[in-house]
Amino acid sequence: MITKGRLEAFTDGVIAIIITVMVLEIKVPHGASLADLAPLTGTFVSYVLSFLYVGIYWNNHHHTLHASRSIDGAVQWANLHLIFWLSLLPFTTGWVGENHFARIPMFFYGLNLLLAALAYTIFTRCLVRHHGRDSALAQAFGRDWKGKLSLALYVLGMALTFLNPWAGFACYIAVALVWFIPDPRMRQAFEMARQPGPEAG
Repeated sequence: MITKGRLEAFTDGVIAIIITVMVLEIKVPHGASLADLAPLTGTFVSYVLSFLYVGIYWNNHHHTLHASRSIDGAVQWANLHLIFWLSLLPFTTGWVGENHFARIPMFFYGLNLLLAALAYTIFTRCLVRHHGRDSALAQAFGRDWKGKLSLALYVLGMALTFLNPWAGFACYIAVALVWFIPDPRMRQAFEMARQPGPEAG
């Protein structure tokens, strides 16, 4: 049985690789002037947003596991599901940047973000089910209004990309801003999880 410590360490390693692959998409220009950096603007902007997203997932994943007492097989598979969609971010990020935020790449970038968000929702639901509906973790997630708002904004952003790709991009930025501020309820759940109790992994 994999412990939550091993699960977190594995996820941290994969996330570090994802960030490394994304930054490698920013090719070093052959020229030495500022003008030579101009073609990289789109790639850099898309990288910054994706880096922020990966950082948010890493931070939330860290706090969620530390607020958990243990994990089970369902949580392990849900975690792999989350990693799968996050591992595609370097591809969709590079596609958006290389094509200067064109409609189709922007749509699939939003789809990638949407599927990653759904995977994270499944991951948290598995944890809540494992700990029980009356657990501190369940209380921390509550009705998960931020998660539901994020899914709605992703769908809206994907639809808006066909009218104006930058409008869709604005929706994706809005979701990142919603999650940038940590939820204090997770810290409370973390403190409650540190209290003496059964530890299964």
